[in-house]
Amino acid sequence: MNIPSQLLLDLSHRTALGRDDFLVAPSNAAAVKLVDDWPDWPAHAAVLVGPEGAGKSHLATVWQVRAKAPLIALHELTTPNAPELLSRGALALEHDEGRGFDETALFHTLNLARQQGGQVLLTSRLEPRLWQVKLPDLASRLKALPLVHISAPDDALLRGVLVKLFADRQINVDEAVVSYMLTRMARSLAAARRLVAEIDRAAMVEKAEITRPFVARVMAAHESPDLF
Repeated sequence: MNIPSQLLLDLSHRTALGRDDFLVAPSNAAAVKLVDDWPDWPAHAAVLVGPEGAGKSHLATVWQVRAKAPLIALHELTTPNAPELLSRGALALEHDEGRGFDETALFHTLNLARQQGGQVLLTSRLEPRLWQVKLPDLASRLKALPLVHISAPDDALLRGVLVKLFADRQINVDEAVVSYMLTRMARSLAAARRLVAEIDRAAMVEKAEITRPFVARVMAAHESPDLF
């Protein structure tokens, strides 16, 4: 009996977010070094920049655990809650470019970190100079912060990520399946996540084995190449 797709619950899926689970490659080595070098940073704050799905949130989570730091969205930061958030000496802030944020609160937080010897990790898809910050003092402060990039993944990293994403879902796949996906998918980690999730979903719906022909059919069923 087929299980209706709306009733499918992916209860066994757990994304591995530990430091040892993060695959290091030339495209992300500088970002990994930033996290590994903590707390010996050259400044009280640093900015980690990279495209969607590049691993910014993963690394921010690794740093959060190491630093025992709260991790919140930047738009949730306020001047009143900044002292409590920094009370442990560290704070991770993830910037969603589609959401505005309190510039005064961020400026106040960076000042607090510097005064109290705390440290702040900011993550974003865009460099701070492109945030359209209106507060001159904040713009100047952000410009002075160390900036580390995660660049687009190469083939070796994408291959490793695909294998890891399937492993996170407790799925073993043949190398031929991974190679087929790699030559036809969009070149981003976000696309890899969407593709593996869709293959897993389709396999559960159809109770099918994940083979190369099955993967080819799943990928062909989606008209937009940007999805995968």
